Amino acid sequence: MIEASADIKKLERKFLPKDLVIANWETIEPYFKELLEREISSPAELKKWLGDMSELEAAVNEDVCWRQIKMTCDTTDKKLEESFNFFCMEIQPRIQPYADALNKKLISSPFINSLEKEKYFTYLRSVKKSIELFREANIPLQAELAVLQQQYGIITGKMMIEVNGKGYTLQQAAKFLESHDRKLREEVYRKINARRLEDKDVLNQLFNQLIEKRQQVAVNAGFENYRDYKFKELGRFDYTKEDCFRFHDSVKQHVLPLVNKIYEKKKKKLQLDDLRPWDTEAEPEGTKPLTPFETGSELLNKSIECFTKLRPFFGDCLKQMNTMKHLDLESRNGKAPGGYNCPLAESGAPFIFMNAAGQMHDVTTMVHEGGHAVQSFLTHKLELNAFKDYPMEIAEVASMSMELFTMDYWDVFFDNKEDLTRAKEHQLERTITIFPWIAVIDKFQHWIYEHPQQTVEERTNAWMEILNDFSDDVIDYSGLESFRENHWQKQLHLFEVPFYYIEYGIAQLGAIGMWMQFKKNPEQALDNYMKALSLGGTKTLPELYRVAGLTFDFSPENIKVLMDFVNEEMEKLQ
Repeated sequence: MIEASADIKKLERKFLPKDLVIANWETIEPYFKELLEREISSPAELKKWLGDMSELEAAVNEDVCWRQIKMTCDTTDKKLEESFNFFCMEIQPRIQPYADALNKKLISSPFINSLEKEKYFTYLRSVKKSIELFREANIPLQAELAVLQQQYGIITGKMMIEVNGKGYTLQQAAKFLESHDRKLREEVYRKINARRLEDKDVLNQLFNQLIEKRQQVAVNAGFENYRDYKFKELGRFDYTKEDCFRFHDSVKQHVLPLVNKIYEKKKKKLQLDDLRPWDTEAEPEGTKPLTPFETGSELLNKSIECFTKLRPFFGDCLKQMNTMKHLDLESRNGKAPGGYNCPLAESGAPFIFMNAAGQMHDVTTMVHEGGHAVQSFLTHKLELNAFKDYPMEIAEVASMSMELFTMDYWDVFFDNKEDLTRAKEHQLERTITIFPWIAVIDKFQHWIYEHPQQTVEERTNAWMEILNDFSDDVIDYSGLESFRENHWQKQLHLFEVPFYYIEYGIAQLGAIGMWMQFKKNPEQALDNYMKALSLGGTKTLPELYRVAGLTFDFSPENIKVLMDFVNEEMEKLQ
């Protein structure tokens, strides 16, 4: 078993003053200037320079992360929004020219060949990519985009509906979709979607602005469209847009039939003539909805116990975060939607943000974000901040594998075997049913940025064509066309982190592969998992998968093998 400690210490500042607070650009510009003007006359001095630059990067990264965390925890506080916007508009734009100049200084150093090739390969590859993409003209555009993207959370964070005379956020209201009362389920489903429609035009207008500015960034950098630019910026060195298209086709071929099977079973279980979208989370009369916890603190304590049973180090990570107050778990009015794990470069222990409302889905989110947190802890010891910049495709393997690894320890959330079995079944069904949505969102993004001059009507038509192409044959959506046309707006990634979604599909395949290992040899699988995660971004994506005992392969043949495995495991639960 790999030994690791969650008792991490904040990075010690050696280059920056220990009490430095980034109040404005003037407080940090001297350090960028010093790095740029410093003479490097030996390999040792180059290493020292890289270490000092890493320290500055970590301080800046942590500062902006806290600004964003605080803003998402309370979207009603204008001062928090202004603080984040100030960084985006007044500090970040001034950093970028220095970052480009420092990148060029590194690449042109006569001592660059003294750096260990294997250790620095991915970092230097990324630096060269950044130099290729940098354009002065994009600095103000990227600043504007950073601010605009956060408007999505501010708009949607205010969305609430009333159920039985009480106000609920949309996340909280979703629990009523598990009710035995079908009329109530339908009422809540319609209210949630009607509330989204109220801001449809505002969000369409925001999205139009984002598309226009993103396309201009791409054109400025010499690309035909933002998709091609973003693939390069995201460092997708190991797969192409054609691979994504093949993934879409594979989902249609090998996953949709299983999705149909899952929903047919649900329809039969509920004894319904027609399965409607408000029925998919419900249980038959007499079966109580799963209630794994009631409060955020209960969710945390049970998650710690679950993680500790799997491997004590995992539980220690969550304990450390709790001690440091790096958690905000419960849904409330004014809080941005969604959930995330935010690495904190100096602190080491990341921050988990989510909107728990007492549902099974929240347990999945907690262990998912907990998997990300484990990777943050494992990479904290890496000597350069850049080494911790791991590919998202392996980051999501960290989180999605944890969802599957922990299933055998979910007894901490449930008092009886029947509920535990239902929870596992829910997780495995979700492992399969998420694939079509991933394919839809990814394919839609390709269309969006291949057609940057689109009208809202053209965008809606394209969305519906793609959505219908990946829809199951069981759920009856008749009469819900206006809701369906607007469903893309509930996906925050489209607004906030463009093109970040195919990673979930690639990583889900990796996670299923990890779980296959786990079923055969749990300790070896967990060792492979920790080894791969602790490498951060110091290896290529295929190499990271190899260390994890996986093959980087999302061909139709591999997808079929993995889907068959999940299907077999689901049948064992019957």
